[in-house]
Amino acid sequence: MASELRDFRRCAPLRSPGVRSLAVARWCAGRGWPVHPLAPGRKTPAGNCDACRVPGHTHRGCGCLAAGRWCHGFHAATLDVERIEQWWGSGPHLGVGVACGPAGLVVLDIDAHERQLPQRDRLLPGVRIDESVDLRGLANGFHTIGVLAALRGRTSPADDDTTLRVRTPSGGLHVWYRARPGHRWQCSTGSGGRALAWQVDVRAHGGYIVAPGTVTAAGTYEPVGVVREPAPLPGWLAQELERTGHLPSALVPVPRPVPPRARQAVLAARGGRDGVEGPLASLLGDVAACAAVPEGAAFSEKLNRAAYTAGGLVAAGRLGQEEAERLLQEAAGSARPGQRRRSVAIIRSGLNAGVRRPLHPGGRA
Repeated sequence: MASELRDFRRCAPLRSPGVRSLAVARWCAGRGWPVHPLAPGRKTPAGNCDACRVPGHTHRGCGCLAAGRWCHGFHAATLDVERIEQWWGSGPHLGVGVACGPAGLVVLDIDAHERQLPQRDRLLPGVRIDESVDLRGLANGFHTIGVLAALRGRTSPADDDTTLRVRTPSGGLHVWYRARPGHRWQCSTGSGGRALAWQVDVRAHGGYIVAPGTVTAAGTYEPVGVVREPAPLPGWLAQELERTGHLPSALVPVPRPVPPRARQAVLAARGGRDGVEGPLASLLGDVAACAAVPEGAAFSEKLNRAAYTAGGLVAAGRLGQEEAERLLQEAAGSARPGQRRRSVAIIRSGLNAGVRRPLHPGGRA
């Protein structure tokens, strides 16, 4: 954790926005979060090419994605190291966006805009606020999410110092969480109906979030505190999101049987094999077991964690580089056979990060 925190802090200085953007993109991809460019100085995706601006044209079947262009915003998000170097190397002033769905993220976007207070039944959709409750002083999303948390006897996500929080240039806050396996949370923005609280949006599948460290004309998206990793989505928040329609029943993935190939990988990893030590064997098993869940299994995160651990073992001389790559690719291939390119990118990033921190017996770095 300490070395990762240093890595992030190295990408944070404002001395060179161009260098910073590339470092931010690398940092995010190293965590299994697919990234895409944002327009220079803005928080919106970089524009499409002329061919993709034709009315009615969509990302489905578009050749730009296969050609390595960033058209269609978060649909073009990638973990491919070479593409990341190409995009931000040739466009150093591009910002960095993270595709929340593929990254397995649920981010609360808490705003602090000056707006007229709506009717009390719109402050917390689905939660009745009695007329006897004095609403004076309520002015923004920090207040409404705080009220919801207080009603549930919980700490407000805005004050949750166990997870990554990012202050926005407008005075708002992004609170990052990891989605729980088996769930495909949906965005509030653009839904026309879903809402958790007034001035509190949810960024998940079908949306993106501005990466921490990104610089815009309005200012910088600055991390708060020392935590740089998203914590698991709290159970009470998951219940609230489901209650407010952020998990449509038709989109809840149905667990499927683990294919024979994946089952063999799980058994081999759990039991250990030549050159595989306990911590890595368990992590490889977690990766292979993602085969039982078609979506929402946090596959990228699990594969990145396994690759990072393998890199530490390689650096300590406890595992060969080729053997590490083979084991990781076998586990990834059994879980997501159609995503080899994505898996290779995650493995490469995780190994590269892990080799900088040798993992000695007993788990000591």
